[in-house]
Amino acid sequence: MSILKGVGVALVTPFNEDLSVDFDSLTKLIEYNIDNGTNYLVVLGTTAEAATLSDDEKKQVIKHIIKVNNKRLPLVLGIGGNNTLEVKKQIEEADLSAFEAVLSVSPYYNKPNQEGLYQHYKVLASTGKNIIIYNVPSRTGQNIDADTTIRLAKEFPNLLMIKEAAPNILQYFDILRKKPEGFSLVSGDDEYTLPVTLAGGNGVISVIGQGYPKEFSTMVKLAFEGKIKEAYEIHNKLVEITRLIFAEGNPCGIKVVLAEKGIIKNYLRLPLVAASEGLTAKIKAEMANI
Repeated sequence: MSILKGVGVALVTPFNEDLSVDFDSLTKLIEYNIDNGTNYLVVLGTTAEAATLSDDEKKQVIKHIIKVNNKRLPLVLGIGGNNTLEVKKQIEEADLSAFEAVLSVSPYYNKPNQEGLYQHYKVLASTGKNIIIYNVPSRTGQNIDADTTIRLAKEFPNLLMIKEAAPNILQYFDILRKKPEGFSLVSGDDEYTLPVTLAGGNGVISVIGQGYPKEFSTMVKLAFEGKIKEAYEIHNKLVEITRLIFAEGNPCGIKVVLAEKGIIKNYLRLPLVAASEGLTAKIKAEMANI
């Protein structure tokens, strides 16, 4: 979908000191991204610590983001899991009227083979909803091979995009080379954003982008325009902070960045904990350099 092009950001969920959802900070975060060039917002992804939110909190977060966004940017909703029929049920029962698509991570922990992964997304496609495949082997324990992605893309038009976060960038290039017309790939790895976009990708669903939306969206826009030198200047400016925010896991690093910018407070829910003092100092120092 051309509307889901450029920089999408996987929003964090801000918390108060008592670990309740901080809706005021969530409003600040949304406005900051809208004002600074983000192209679309991803709601309740991994970066949102969605696994630690109750069903009621998820409903409140969704309602709040829809209200604050007020149709200004396209929205994507994260709905995934390792019980195929339950994920299908959640997609069918969700009110998706405000969303362009569902971002659905491949089944984690179970470690299905390629046929199992194919059958999983075949079932999700049967809902008739727009689905973005999400491949992130570092979290799920299993890679969706490029051939499986291409097979799904050719057979099910409503599987319209993949957020690809395989550690091997050659897999991105294989998908871009073989994919059918109308199927899109976005980078799921912030550091691969520029080369993947230049190779024909549709941009990124980003973590660092919500901390530096103006810079990141400008970089991707320059890539689309073929202004490679200018785009790489921004890439090189942000590459160190991009690496640092993932050094102790996500989203502890980006929460340091956003807290330092005065947008949110730096609290996470267990089993995640705040970044160490050492990493926090490195992030703050790199922010000063930027």
